[in-house]
Amino acid sequence: MLGIKKKYYVKQELDDDKPSIHGRMKRNNNNDQNHQTGFCLTSMLELQKPIIDTPSRPVKKAAASTIIAVFLITVLMVSVGWLDISFSGVSSYQNMVVGSKSTTAKHKPEFPLECSTENQTQTCRRDYPTTTGIPPMNTSKVECPSFFRWIHEDLRHWKQTGISRDMIEGGRKTAHFRLVIVKGKAYVEKYRNSIQTRDKFTLWGILQLLRMFPGRLPDLELMFDCDDRPVVRSRDFQGPNARPPPLFRYCADEWSLDIVFPDWSFWGWAETNIRPWRNVLKEIKKGNERRKWKERVPYAYWRGNPSVAPTRKDLMKCNATDKNNWNTLLYVQDWDRESKQGFRHSNVEDQCTHRYKIYTEGWAWSVSEKYILACDSMTLYVRSRFYDFFIRGMQPLQHYWPISENTKCKSLKFAVEWGNLHPQKAQAIGEAAGKFIHEDLKMDNVYDYMFHLLNDYAKLLKFEPTVPPGAIELCSETMACPTSGTWKKFMVESLVMSPSEVTPCGMPPPFEPHELRDFLETKANSTRQVEIWENQYWFSQY
Repeated sequence: MLGIKKKYYVKQELDDDKPSIHGRMKRNNNNDQNHQTGFCLTSMLELQKPIIDTPSRPVKKAAASTIIAVFLITVLMVSVGWLDISFSGVSSYQNMVVGSKSTTAKHKPEFPLECSTENQTQTCRRDYPTTTGIPPMNTSKVECPSFFRWIHEDLRHWKQTGISRDMIEGGRKTAHFRLVIVKGKAYVEKYRNSIQTRDKFTLWGILQLLRMFPGRLPDLELMFDCDDRPVVRSRDFQGPNARPPPLFRYCADEWSLDIVFPDWSFWGWAETNIRPWRNVLKEIKKGNERRKWKERVPYAYWRGNPSVAPTRKDLMKCNATDKNNWNTLLYVQDWDRESKQGFRHSNVEDQCTHRYKIYTEGWAWSVSEKYILACDSMTLYVRSRFYDFFIRGMQPLQHYWPISENTKCKSLKFAVEWGNLHPQKAQAIGEAAGKFIHEDLKMDNVYDYMFHLLNDYAKLLKFEPTVPPGAIELCSETMACPTSGTWKKFMVESLVMSPSEVTPCGMPPPFEPHELRDFLETKANSTRQVEIWENQYWFSQY
């Protein structure tokens, strides 16, 4: 007996705009709809029959005059567009019904998960469109955010040489998986397990990209490392014969060549109960609206796990005490306890209650970065060694306030003092960061970034990608249907239901050498300016 199919939808609720999961049942209303349409058409046609005099009931002159007057008024109303009545026997109601059918016919088709309820091998649905319906040469009139320009910089190391298969194999020793895309389908060869489910949700995100833009990505092959710190060191690949492996990961630094890619949490971080980015961003926006900036606590706030890195342990020394008031409120996040208590104290949208929020990296960059910057509070950004794909488009004093890594406590205290003395400027910095995150880093732009990065990467390949013998085909069904709990909930919630009806944003050109130099100098000068203000402040205290 064939397995029963279930289709999972993400249904938008009217009251709070939060998605919920509902099983979809097919209903055929065609018979009822036809019956209703036929009845209305018959009734209207009856009304439009010409009035014929009969011998048994002669029409009086007054009645005839009334009918003629009504007829002339109706003609007049039709001529000026007040009524839409066709005199060929099709009523305005029929036009409305046909129009509604036409609208339904043009409605964007959706393709939910098709999961079997029996213990059998889950198969991929084969009816998902293979193209978006948009001509491949079409380009968007909307230009991508400026941080997309860093894609050119990340791939610059292979512009001259291209990428050979041997180069890709060079990244295998640390990679968690090899991804191959051939003719719009994804195949994976897994090497080792990642921390938690980073690898699964990264692959899930790539599958959603293929659903978003079916048939638009060229064939490609890549290695992906899901660990924190970059491993492709620039110093190991010097000279004209250098052949660095093009290894993808979530962050890099100025001494490495790793290619940065959006992290797994954009599709949900199940282990910490943080929802997919599209919906959590809506929740943070609501959280911002609950308390005006001037009504927020005039202290710097941080909550996290200090045990993952020395810099975070050092931060905890800055907590406000009776002896030393550093203008900070720092809290230890115990994820094990939070998990047992249902994550009641870890909702990111509930943490936009302070005027200032602190960002500090962990073992490498931290996923918390985007949630903190989205809060409209002025972000006090402890200078970081590592960067992800979007932070390079942000500037100190425009989007955040730089904090010295070596003198955190003094730097934090001064930042809060400055902000409370200049509340409008501090608020403007926080709101600029919030606007950047909510607009430039919205989920559609995340997909566009992935598209352009992979598309430009594929152009550098000097070989034809093929599916390795040990690779398995991936699709949304094979990944999500066997899963359960929060993991499945987040996959269903972040499922791309239909191909995009628009092209990806237009890719901006690479930096000219002087542009990149000016950008980096502006960044460095803003940080130095803050250091000068800090020194003057503390000098005046003695």
